[in-house]
Amino acid sequence: MSFGHHFLRTPEAVAGALILAALVAMALTAPLLFPRDPLSIAGPALLPPFQDWSLPLGTDRLGRDVLAELFHGARTSIAVGLAAAATSIAIGAIVGTLAGFAGGLTDEVLMRITDAFQTVPGFLLALAFVSVVGPSLAVVVIAIALGAWTGPARVARAEVLSIRERDYVASARVIGMHPLEIAFREVLPNALPPVLALSSIIVAAAILVEAALSFLGLGDPNRVTWGGMIAEGRAVLRSAPFLSIIPGIALVLTVLGVYLAGEGFVEASAARKRQS
Repeated sequence: MSFGHHFLRTPEAVAGALILAALVAMALTAPLLFPRDPLSIAGPALLPPFQDWSLPLGTDRLGRDVLAELFHGARTSIAVGLAAAATSIAIGAIVGTLAGFAGGLTDEVLMRITDAFQTVPGFLLALAFVSVVGPSLAVVVIAIALGAWTGPARVARAEVLSIRERDYVASARVIGMHPLEIAFREVLPNALPPVLALSSIIVAAAILVEAALSFLGLGDPNRVTWGGMIAEGRAVLRSAPFLSIIPGIALVLTVLGVYLAGEGFVEASAARKRQS
């Protein structure tokens, strides 16, 4: 049975995939459905949902279309989540591979650096980094990756330690391949699957951290973010709670979808491995 069959037979995987499909559809169709700047004025301020069908989710304090902001906010969440996951996994895989393959002093130094980064909570590290460097999408991605690469590094190191003494690695040494070439061409590709299994956790965490930074006013000021929408609605929480509730629900569903899809991916991979 193929990986796809195993994946589709897992209820949580299907639920997560459906949620993520809806999120991706929102992100892709945002420029088509809402070609105007989502931060532009679209109607009267604080219009409640379902009062005007041209503005189905109402407007915020400045009269901006909440539905347009929600769709464009999905683009930011996907961009940050995927970019932060890719960056942190790349850093972690490189560090873990070097540490596990080289061993000795190199391993000791790289693992102590990893330990140092792990002593600082990821959100506090991201908060400090963005506060010093300044808010922008690229800075937010780097800040999140700085706090998330340690997990992939440790997993990659453990996998490399179990792979580096195998026969095909010894054969590569015998024929004179450079150690770095062996590490990154022969060893790393075989160590990657367990590292990639962490992607869903990192993506979900990145989306939450980005929302928290935006809520604190440290997100990219030129982009609509769900965290920024929640912060915007906080000032009128009693009179217009929908301004915070709507992006809050979108945020919870997105993180839930990423987590469920990730769990389904791990279960399908394990089932496929048992079958082979």
